[in-house]
Amino acid sequence: MNGSQRGGGDGMTTLLSADDLYKTFGATQALAGASMSVAAGEVVAVMGPSGSGKSTMLHCLAGILRPDAGRVMYRDKELSAMSDGRRSALRRSEFGFVFQFGQLVPELTCLENVALPLRLDGVRRRDAEQRARDWLERLEIDDVTTKRPGEVSGGQGQRVAVARALVTGARVVFADEPTGALDSLNGERVMRLFTAAARENGAAVVLVTHEPRVAAYSDREIVVRDGRALDLERTR
Repeated sequence: MNGSQRGGGDGMTTLLSADDLYKTFGATQALAGASMSVAAGEVVAVMGPSGSGKSTMLHCLAGILRPDAGRVMYRDKELSAMSDGRRSALRRSEFGFVFQFGQLVPELTCLENVALPLRLDGVRRRDAEQRARDWLERLEIDDVTTKRPGEVSGGQGQRVAVARALVTGARVVFADEPTGALDSLNGERVMRLFTAAARENGAAVVLVTHEPRVAAYSDREIVVRDGRALDLERTR
């Protein structure tokens, strides 16, 4: 696969792709020839049972793990062949992350957490915090700016994590079970705001989940089973 190929079901240009990935951990084979693609601005749900390889797929797509074989392409460049420093720079500036438990820095306020990736990229404090404030407002939590993560609800904390993922203008956001620790009502609200904000920002989303109600917010679903990926859109 390469960046000139088409991804999704609507002819959009592929932004990120995995081609024939293999990955083992000891005697366990997590990926066994898995392939998938994500178009710019597309929300793709990666589903599958526990241990199927879906989180490993996400980590390879994000450059956190190197596949044992196969390749990951991002904007016509082979991500899997980049140096650790280059992949780290991409994760800081062009990739965003939302994890199941938020992984916010407990010592910082919510505003400072959202501004953190901008500060790490050299943006002045005043500018970074203004951009962070704008994102907290867009996600309907501008009242938590001075609170620390331990002082807000789980749903609010996840929206802070979403703001942090999007504040840099990320081209791709990787979300691993982003509602797994939330009740259904808060989970629905987080997903509604998250996917709407990502689409408005033109960001692609790779969403790992085992919940159909969460996958329903995606444009396309891919099922990972036994280390391989099946694109449901292309089998209909």
